Amino acid sequence: MGAEKVVITDILNSRLEVAKKLGADVAVLADIKDPQRMAEKINSACSWLPDVTIECSGAASSLQSAVFATRPGGNIVTVGRGPRNVEVPIADASSREIDIKGVFRYVNCYPTALQMVASGLVDVKPLISHRFPLTESVKAFETAKSGADSAIKVIIECG
Repeated sequence: MGAEKVVITDILNSRLEVAKKLGADVAVLADIKDPQRMAEKINSACSWLPDVTIECSGAASSLQSAVFATRPGGNIVTVGRGPRNVEVPIADASSREIDIKGVFRYVNCYPTALQMVASGLVDVKPLISHRFPLTESVKAFETAKSGADSAIKVIIECG
């Protein structure tokens, strides 16, 4: 189970470093605004074109870059939630026969995910960057929203 090769992009180097420690084969800083040029940067960092691109940010430019970076005949899965309407280079996706699929709330994935974490197959602890007591919930939400101090996942401890 799993991908043969993984390339990850992010706007923060600190999160890319965590991704590399967790097994990403290639980490690319998403620092180019133009989606086609960003896709070129991704593809030049790899020796392959992704078969499946999972877009988790919800940013329009990220989805657009995914269309240009994914191999012809590949798949894009949109997980991130962004604006209601996003401009997609549909002619490029169509001519390259790229399928775009949306997912919402990970139907039927929780039992498998819980089993993977419980068995130790997946270690999520490195993703937890911050912990706050319940009394500092507002600060926790502000940290998560702003990404301050290289926030990845912020936990509010209730006990």
